[in-house]
Amino acid sequence: MDCLFCKIIDGKIPSKTLYENDYVKVIMDINPNSNGHCLVLPKKHYTDFTEMDNEMLGHINDAAKLVKEKLYSALNPDGLSLHVNYGLYQVVKHYHLHLIPAYKEKEEIKNVDEIYNTIMK
Repeated sequence: MDCLFCKIIDGKIPSKTLYENDYVKVIMDINPNSNGHCLVLPKKHYTDFTEMDNEMLGHINDAAKLVKEKLYSALNPDGLSLHVNYGLYQVVKHYHLHLIPAYKEKEEIKNVDEIYNTIMK
C-alpha cells in the first residue's frame, strides 16, 4: 500500500508527533490552516469512518480530547474545529480527524517547528 499516513505511522516519513498510543498517532499538519492545526490518525489503515467500529472512533475522540488540552494550554485559542473530509474532499485516503484551532484575532501562521516546540514544552 502506498499510503502517506501509513508511512508516517510506520516511521518511514518523519512527523511532528503530539501524542501517540497503540491505536492512534497525532501529528502536526505540515500545511496548517491555523497555528496548532493537527491530525489524528488511526494506526490501522481505514479509508474513511464507515470502515471503523465505534471502539476505534472512541480512541480517535479520546486522543482529540487529550490533544485539545495541550493546544489550549500552549496556544490559548478561542475555539477549535474538528473536521473530517470524505470522498471528493479527502486528499489522503486514510481517515484523519483535523483539529484546527481558531483565534479571534487573525494570526500569522507560524513555522510548524515553532508551534510544535511551543506545544511540547
